[in-house]
Amino acid sequence: MNDISQLSTLKRRGSLLPTPEEREKRRRRRMFKDSFSRYGIGAAGIGVVIALGMIFVYLFSEVFPLFASAKVETQQTYQAPGIEEGESLEHLVVDRYDELGASFSNTGRITFFELEDGAVRTSFDMARPENAEQTTFAKGFATTRSFAYGYDNGQITLGVVDYNISYPENQRLIEPVLEFPLGEDPITIDEEERSIRVLGLQMSSRGIYAAAALEDGTLQVTSFDVRENVMTGAVTIEQTSAELPGIEGEARQILIDNRYRHLYVSDNSGYIHHYDIGNLNNPEYRGAVKVTDDGYVSEMAYLNGTVSIIAGTSDGQVRQYFPVRNSQNQHDLMHIRDFARYDAPITYIEAEYARRGFLVGDEAGNLGIHHATASADVYKSTKMDGPLTRIAISPVNSTALLVDENNLLEMASVSNRHPGISFTSLWRKVWYEGSSEPRYVWQSTAGGDEFEPKMSLMPLTVGTLKAAFYAMLFATPLGLMGAIYTAYFMSPKLRGKVKPTIEVMEALPTVILGFLAGLWLAPFIENRLPAVFGILILMPIAMLAFAFAWSRLPSNVRNRIPDGWEAVLLAPVIILVGWFCVSISPYVEIAFFDGSLRQWLTDNGFNYDQRNALVVGIAMGFAVIPTIFSIAEDAVFNVPKHLTQGSLALGATRWQTVVGVVLPTASIGMFSAVMMGFGRAVGETMIVLMATGNSPVMNFNIFEGMRTLSANIAVELTESAVGSSHFRVLFLAALTLLAMTFILNTLAELVRQRLRKRYGNL
Repeated sequence: MNDISQLSTLKRRGSLLPTPEEREKRRRRRMFKDSFSRYGIGAAGIGVVIALGMIFVYLFSEVFPLFASAKVETQQTYQAPGIEEGESLEHLVVDRYDELGASFSNTGRITFFELEDGAVRTSFDMARPENAEQTTFAKGFATTRSFAYGYDNGQITLGVVDYNISYPENQRLIEPVLEFPLGEDPITIDEEERSIRVLGLQMSSRGIYAAAALEDGTLQVTSFDVRENVMTGAVTIEQTSAELPGIEGEARQILIDNRYRHLYVSDNSGYIHHYDIGNLNNPEYRGAVKVTDDGYVSEMAYLNGTVSIIAGTSDGQVRQYFPVRNSQNQHDLMHIRDFARYDAPITYIEAEYARRGFLVGDEAGNLGIHHATASADVYKSTKMDGPLTRIAISPVNSTALLVDENNLLEMASVSNRHPGISFTSLWRKVWYEGSSEPRYVWQSTAGGDEFEPKMSLMPLTVGTLKAAFYAMLFATPLGLMGAIYTAYFMSPKLRGKVKPTIEVMEALPTVILGFLAGLWLAPFIENRLPAVFGILILMPIAMLAFAFAWSRLPSNVRNRIPDGWEAVLLAPVIILVGWFCVSISPYVEIAFFDGSLRQWLTDNGFNYDQRNALVVGIAMGFAVIPTIFSIAEDAVFNVPKHLTQGSLALGATRWQTVVGVVLPTASIGMFSAVMMGFGRAVGETMIVLMATGNSPVMNFNIFEGMRTLSANIAVELTESAVGSSHFRVLFLAALTLLAMTFILNTLAELVRQRLRKRYGNL
């Protein structure tokens, strides 16, 4: 009977077997699915690579213009309008719309002309003293548009160029005018009527200053305080003069800053003499600096802000100087940096209006463009056959006027969008105006046009690494050790509750963590600093003490707790130690730190910011722990059972098995977990944005804040002008961040491959 029933069963089963045609159809369907999956996954991988490549390409397209070379292209050439035969050209200016130029002749005639063809629009003649000859000319900084003629009878005439702009029939009309802040009549600055050989001029909202080197070598400075009666409109001018200590050489040029604190005189011996004129009742000679040993200072000009001086010499040197505060709280003129040397004497230097760039002309007709902050030689080319005697640049730096010794004028277009950005300004220390030494600084914006942008990426890069370092210092031990214990020692039932709970933490928005860290954790840590250090020290000790005490309990007591549930007993210990440290924190501060650990740290040279790297490390550590824990726990849990069971069968303890078998085998996955966590920490934005002071400092002090690349982009990108240097440097910061993660991931992959090669056969 059994044989018959088995035979019937086989027949029924046989009727269910697929036919050869069905088997072939299934095989083709399976091959199609396999091919689709293989090529689909390959195409997706290629798509990811292409997407990353396109990101790089886009970032490069935004960054590349930062390092493009400057261009100067000649547009028109004609004789300088308004300069008659036998006259000399004293000065040139260009309006901000690149429509009008103005020439200043030594006869006092100011001629405004069209830039396109040199056609004269209008001209003005300055009033000049009777029976007096013009001996010198001076100009204030370009933004003031002020100028003055000096005469051989101790008088000057001063004027300001201005423009009236109207829009008749929707077309811009620019009408040049002259204004006279001190009146149209000549002004006497030397009662003894000595000839003015060299004249210096500066004008600002604080008044007007004029300094003169007289025919007998006397140096004199005069201030004009212009006041207008708001009731009557009457204008009064208060004039104050002071004589300065003389110099041994012959004065060649005089510069005055717009704060009326510093005055500089160059001489024919290669020196620049420095005077402190902050108090005209007692002007002080601050000394001299030697600019060149082989000639003299042939030209000298202020940069924007009238802090830095660019000095050109008769032997072709171009150097930058500015006053630096010394240990006695006084300013000394210091040599800051040199620029590319010229083969001929420097004949003219013209500063740009709103940035620290300047143009240089020499006796061989060469034109150079340089930038002080970037320490960059942006452009250099021969533009004239003879000496460049005058240079003018428009306020928007788009048009330049060049004049040679024969008064031949060349109008050129200038393309120089980002001269302030160079490798030096981005990655090396820069000596900024007002600093006592070179520094790394990020300060991209300020309230005034005279501001010197400081866009060093070093503080942001160091801040990024600092935030990631302290986050990993907090998260790596907890994540890895927690993963090892959960995967190997914890009971399956408890593991099924703990692992999902920790992984759910990864879904917590980082903006919430940043919010809690900035508004709750930072003040909490500030007020309970001893508790933080107490927890760091006492918590491991308490856990080890509890483990030791647990191991000494009788077996019948320990066996009441199921294997793998011992960690639950640690929860009360952790809570108790935390509560204890927080409770005794005020008493510790009173007993050992005069009532405030923060103040004690400050008094001992440790700066403490409420939102600092310690806060960021803890907050960002909680965001990184789930990533490290999840990947590392899977790596440990997936160690083949035959390896661990074989180790135990050979007599090894569970901890010996973990150290000798589990960790080497799982090291590949654990290393990947750490690198994934590090990548997450490097790119984190909201936590560091909300939990730090966003101060771009260059240190690894755990009690100070930082600014990271990602947080800086989030803060400043919306405030930057599209296409500006600031805008493109932020894209460079993004490219730097992407390159950092790419390089780190590449190195991590190389290490991972070596680990796989070493332990892959286990």
